[in-house]
Amino acid sequence: MVSRMRYFDNAATTQVLPEVAEAAYPYFCDNYGNPSSLHDLGFDAADAIRTARASVARGLNCYPSEITFTSGGTESDNIALLGTVGKRGRNRIVTTAIEHSAILETCAEARRRGFEATIVPVDSEGFVDVPALDSVMGDDVSVLSVMSANNVIGTEQDLREMSRIAHEHGALFHTDAVQGFTKMDIDVKRDGIDMLSLSGHKIHAPKGIGALFVKTGTEISPIVFGGGQERGLRSSTENVPGIVGLGKATEIAMASMAEDVPRMVRMRDRIIDSVLEIEGSALNGPRDRRLCNNTHFRFEGVKGTDLVLKLNRLGFATSTASACSAGDTEPSHVLSAIGLNAEQALSSLRVTISQLNTDEDIDALLGALPGAIAECRSQ
Repeated sequence: MVSRMRYFDNAATTQVLPEVAEAAYPYFCDNYGNPSSLHDLGFDAADAIRTARASVARGLNCYPSEITFTSGGTESDNIALLGTVGKRGRNRIVTTAIEHSAILETCAEARRRGFEATIVPVDSEGFVDVPALDSVMGDDVSVLSVMSANNVIGTEQDLREMSRIAHEHGALFHTDAVQGFTKMDIDVKRDGIDMLSLSGHKIHAPKGIGALFVKTGTEISPIVFGGGQERGLRSSTENVPGIVGLGKATEIAMASMAEDVPRMVRMRDRIIDSVLEIEGSALNGPRDRRLCNNTHFRFEGVKGTDLVLKLNRLGFATSTASACSAGDTEPSHVLSAIGLNAEQALSSLRVTISQLNTDEDIDALLGALPGAIAECRSQ
């Protein structure tokens, strides 16, 4: 067992920052009141939620009243799609072939409920095929959902173009920004976004907390029913420690974003340049318009899972594709959608960094990777 794991799987989850844990801790032990209770402990909890809601709203440039706290990105995606399909007589969802399973499986559920869902292709770098998108839009579309940045290959979509297309056809525009939030320049007003999903554990907040932005005036219904918390859109006693943690993590990320993003871009590009010098290597996804912390490669003659396990034994945490499909033996649907065959897709390695990674971490990984690849090829 290695003494220290160098962590390069930040698209799967991130380490909770000490400042975030410190902010959240009192709401487990001391300020443990139910925010709906009419006593001081309840009032304290409600105040903490209001503060966190304002922090998340500032990060998106929206009103606090437009933020609903959820259990994470998956629930936010479900509410956004199932809560709007069928409204205004519009019974169809349009999305892309490389969306997270939280979107694609929700579309499958929408079909089971009698609605329709159309999946639009992408090009070889993961960008939405705009002519194909234009051709399938119509006045029956309730919502167009396009992720801000892909969780596997890091492709950043043109959100303003996507929202323009949606609004031209009278549809809502939703984006899954779980990967992009705090790593991309996202402004819901400027970009014309009607709904946006985010998740705390991708930005150094705890797991089990997320948020959904819903623009004021959007017709949307809950999919969970109960006590009417979160303005009736998401019933359930609020996860106060998680909410406080999400608010704190958002504050920290937004305050340092101008420094962190260029630094991660520099480290990302250094990884790409070095790895592409390895014989039989190729980059999956674009070189430009790529998420600041994402690299994804394929290697001829290598099985991706073998490489991940070998790197693990050497003290490096990496992955092949999405953590949600880490145990699958089938190729990632994202890699298939960009035209890779099964052998290519299964030879892939994802390396994703965060603001906590150092140049020494990069040095160590780049020093170990060629030998690990050679060993995999010799097996």
